[in-house]
Amino acid sequence: MSTFNSNDDILTLLIHLGYLSYCTNSETVRIPNEEVKGEFVNSIEDLEGWDTVVSAIHSSEQLLQAIWNKNADVVAESIGKVHEQNTSILAYNDENSLSCVLSLALYTANKYYTIIRELPTGKGYADLVFIPRKKFADKPAMVVELKWNKTVSGAISQIKEKNYISALNEYDGNLLLVGVNYDKGTKMHECVIETFKKARN
Repeated sequence: MSTFNSNDDILTLLIHLGYLSYCTNSETVRIPNEEVKGEFVNSIEDLEGWDTVVSAIHSSEQLLQAIWNKNADVVAESIGKVHEQNTSILAYNDENSLSCVLSLALYTANKYYTIIRELPTGKGYADLVFIPRKKFADKPAMVVELKWNKTVSGAISQIKEKNYISALNEYDGNLLLVGVNYDKGTKMHECVIETFKKARN
């Protein structure tokens, strides 16, 4: 409880105390429920020394609002900032690393959405799918396709051509198609957001 030699030691303690849950299949940890998430946010907002974490949470909320508002330039800039803050712990050389950055950037989206990575569809796997929770049914569902050193237009085209939207058979409402690309040459992120109205089959 008082001696830690690595980040793993801290995560292990939090799992044993019940503040985090561990998935053996994906070998990942997460905050297990909304009540614990809420208490976590409340506790760090009242304590000194948590400025960085509080700032990250607020930035995540602003990023989510930018996506809802289809402000692609702000989205790209925000993802870039999260990338810069985590370059020391993340090798940034493929779409998987881009997915990790986006997951960090959109941490607070867990409040509003069930988030599925690599959702199987009829013609492939959608990188990230955000399905609104019941009490946030007014929020749009989101299908996100990530590209590394390619094009954002190609990301949107892939969503449509491979019919990733078909994976949301039970969803009836507004849908945002989000394409994100990282250009290795310019070291910049790009984003395109389109609205799609989906009717339940």
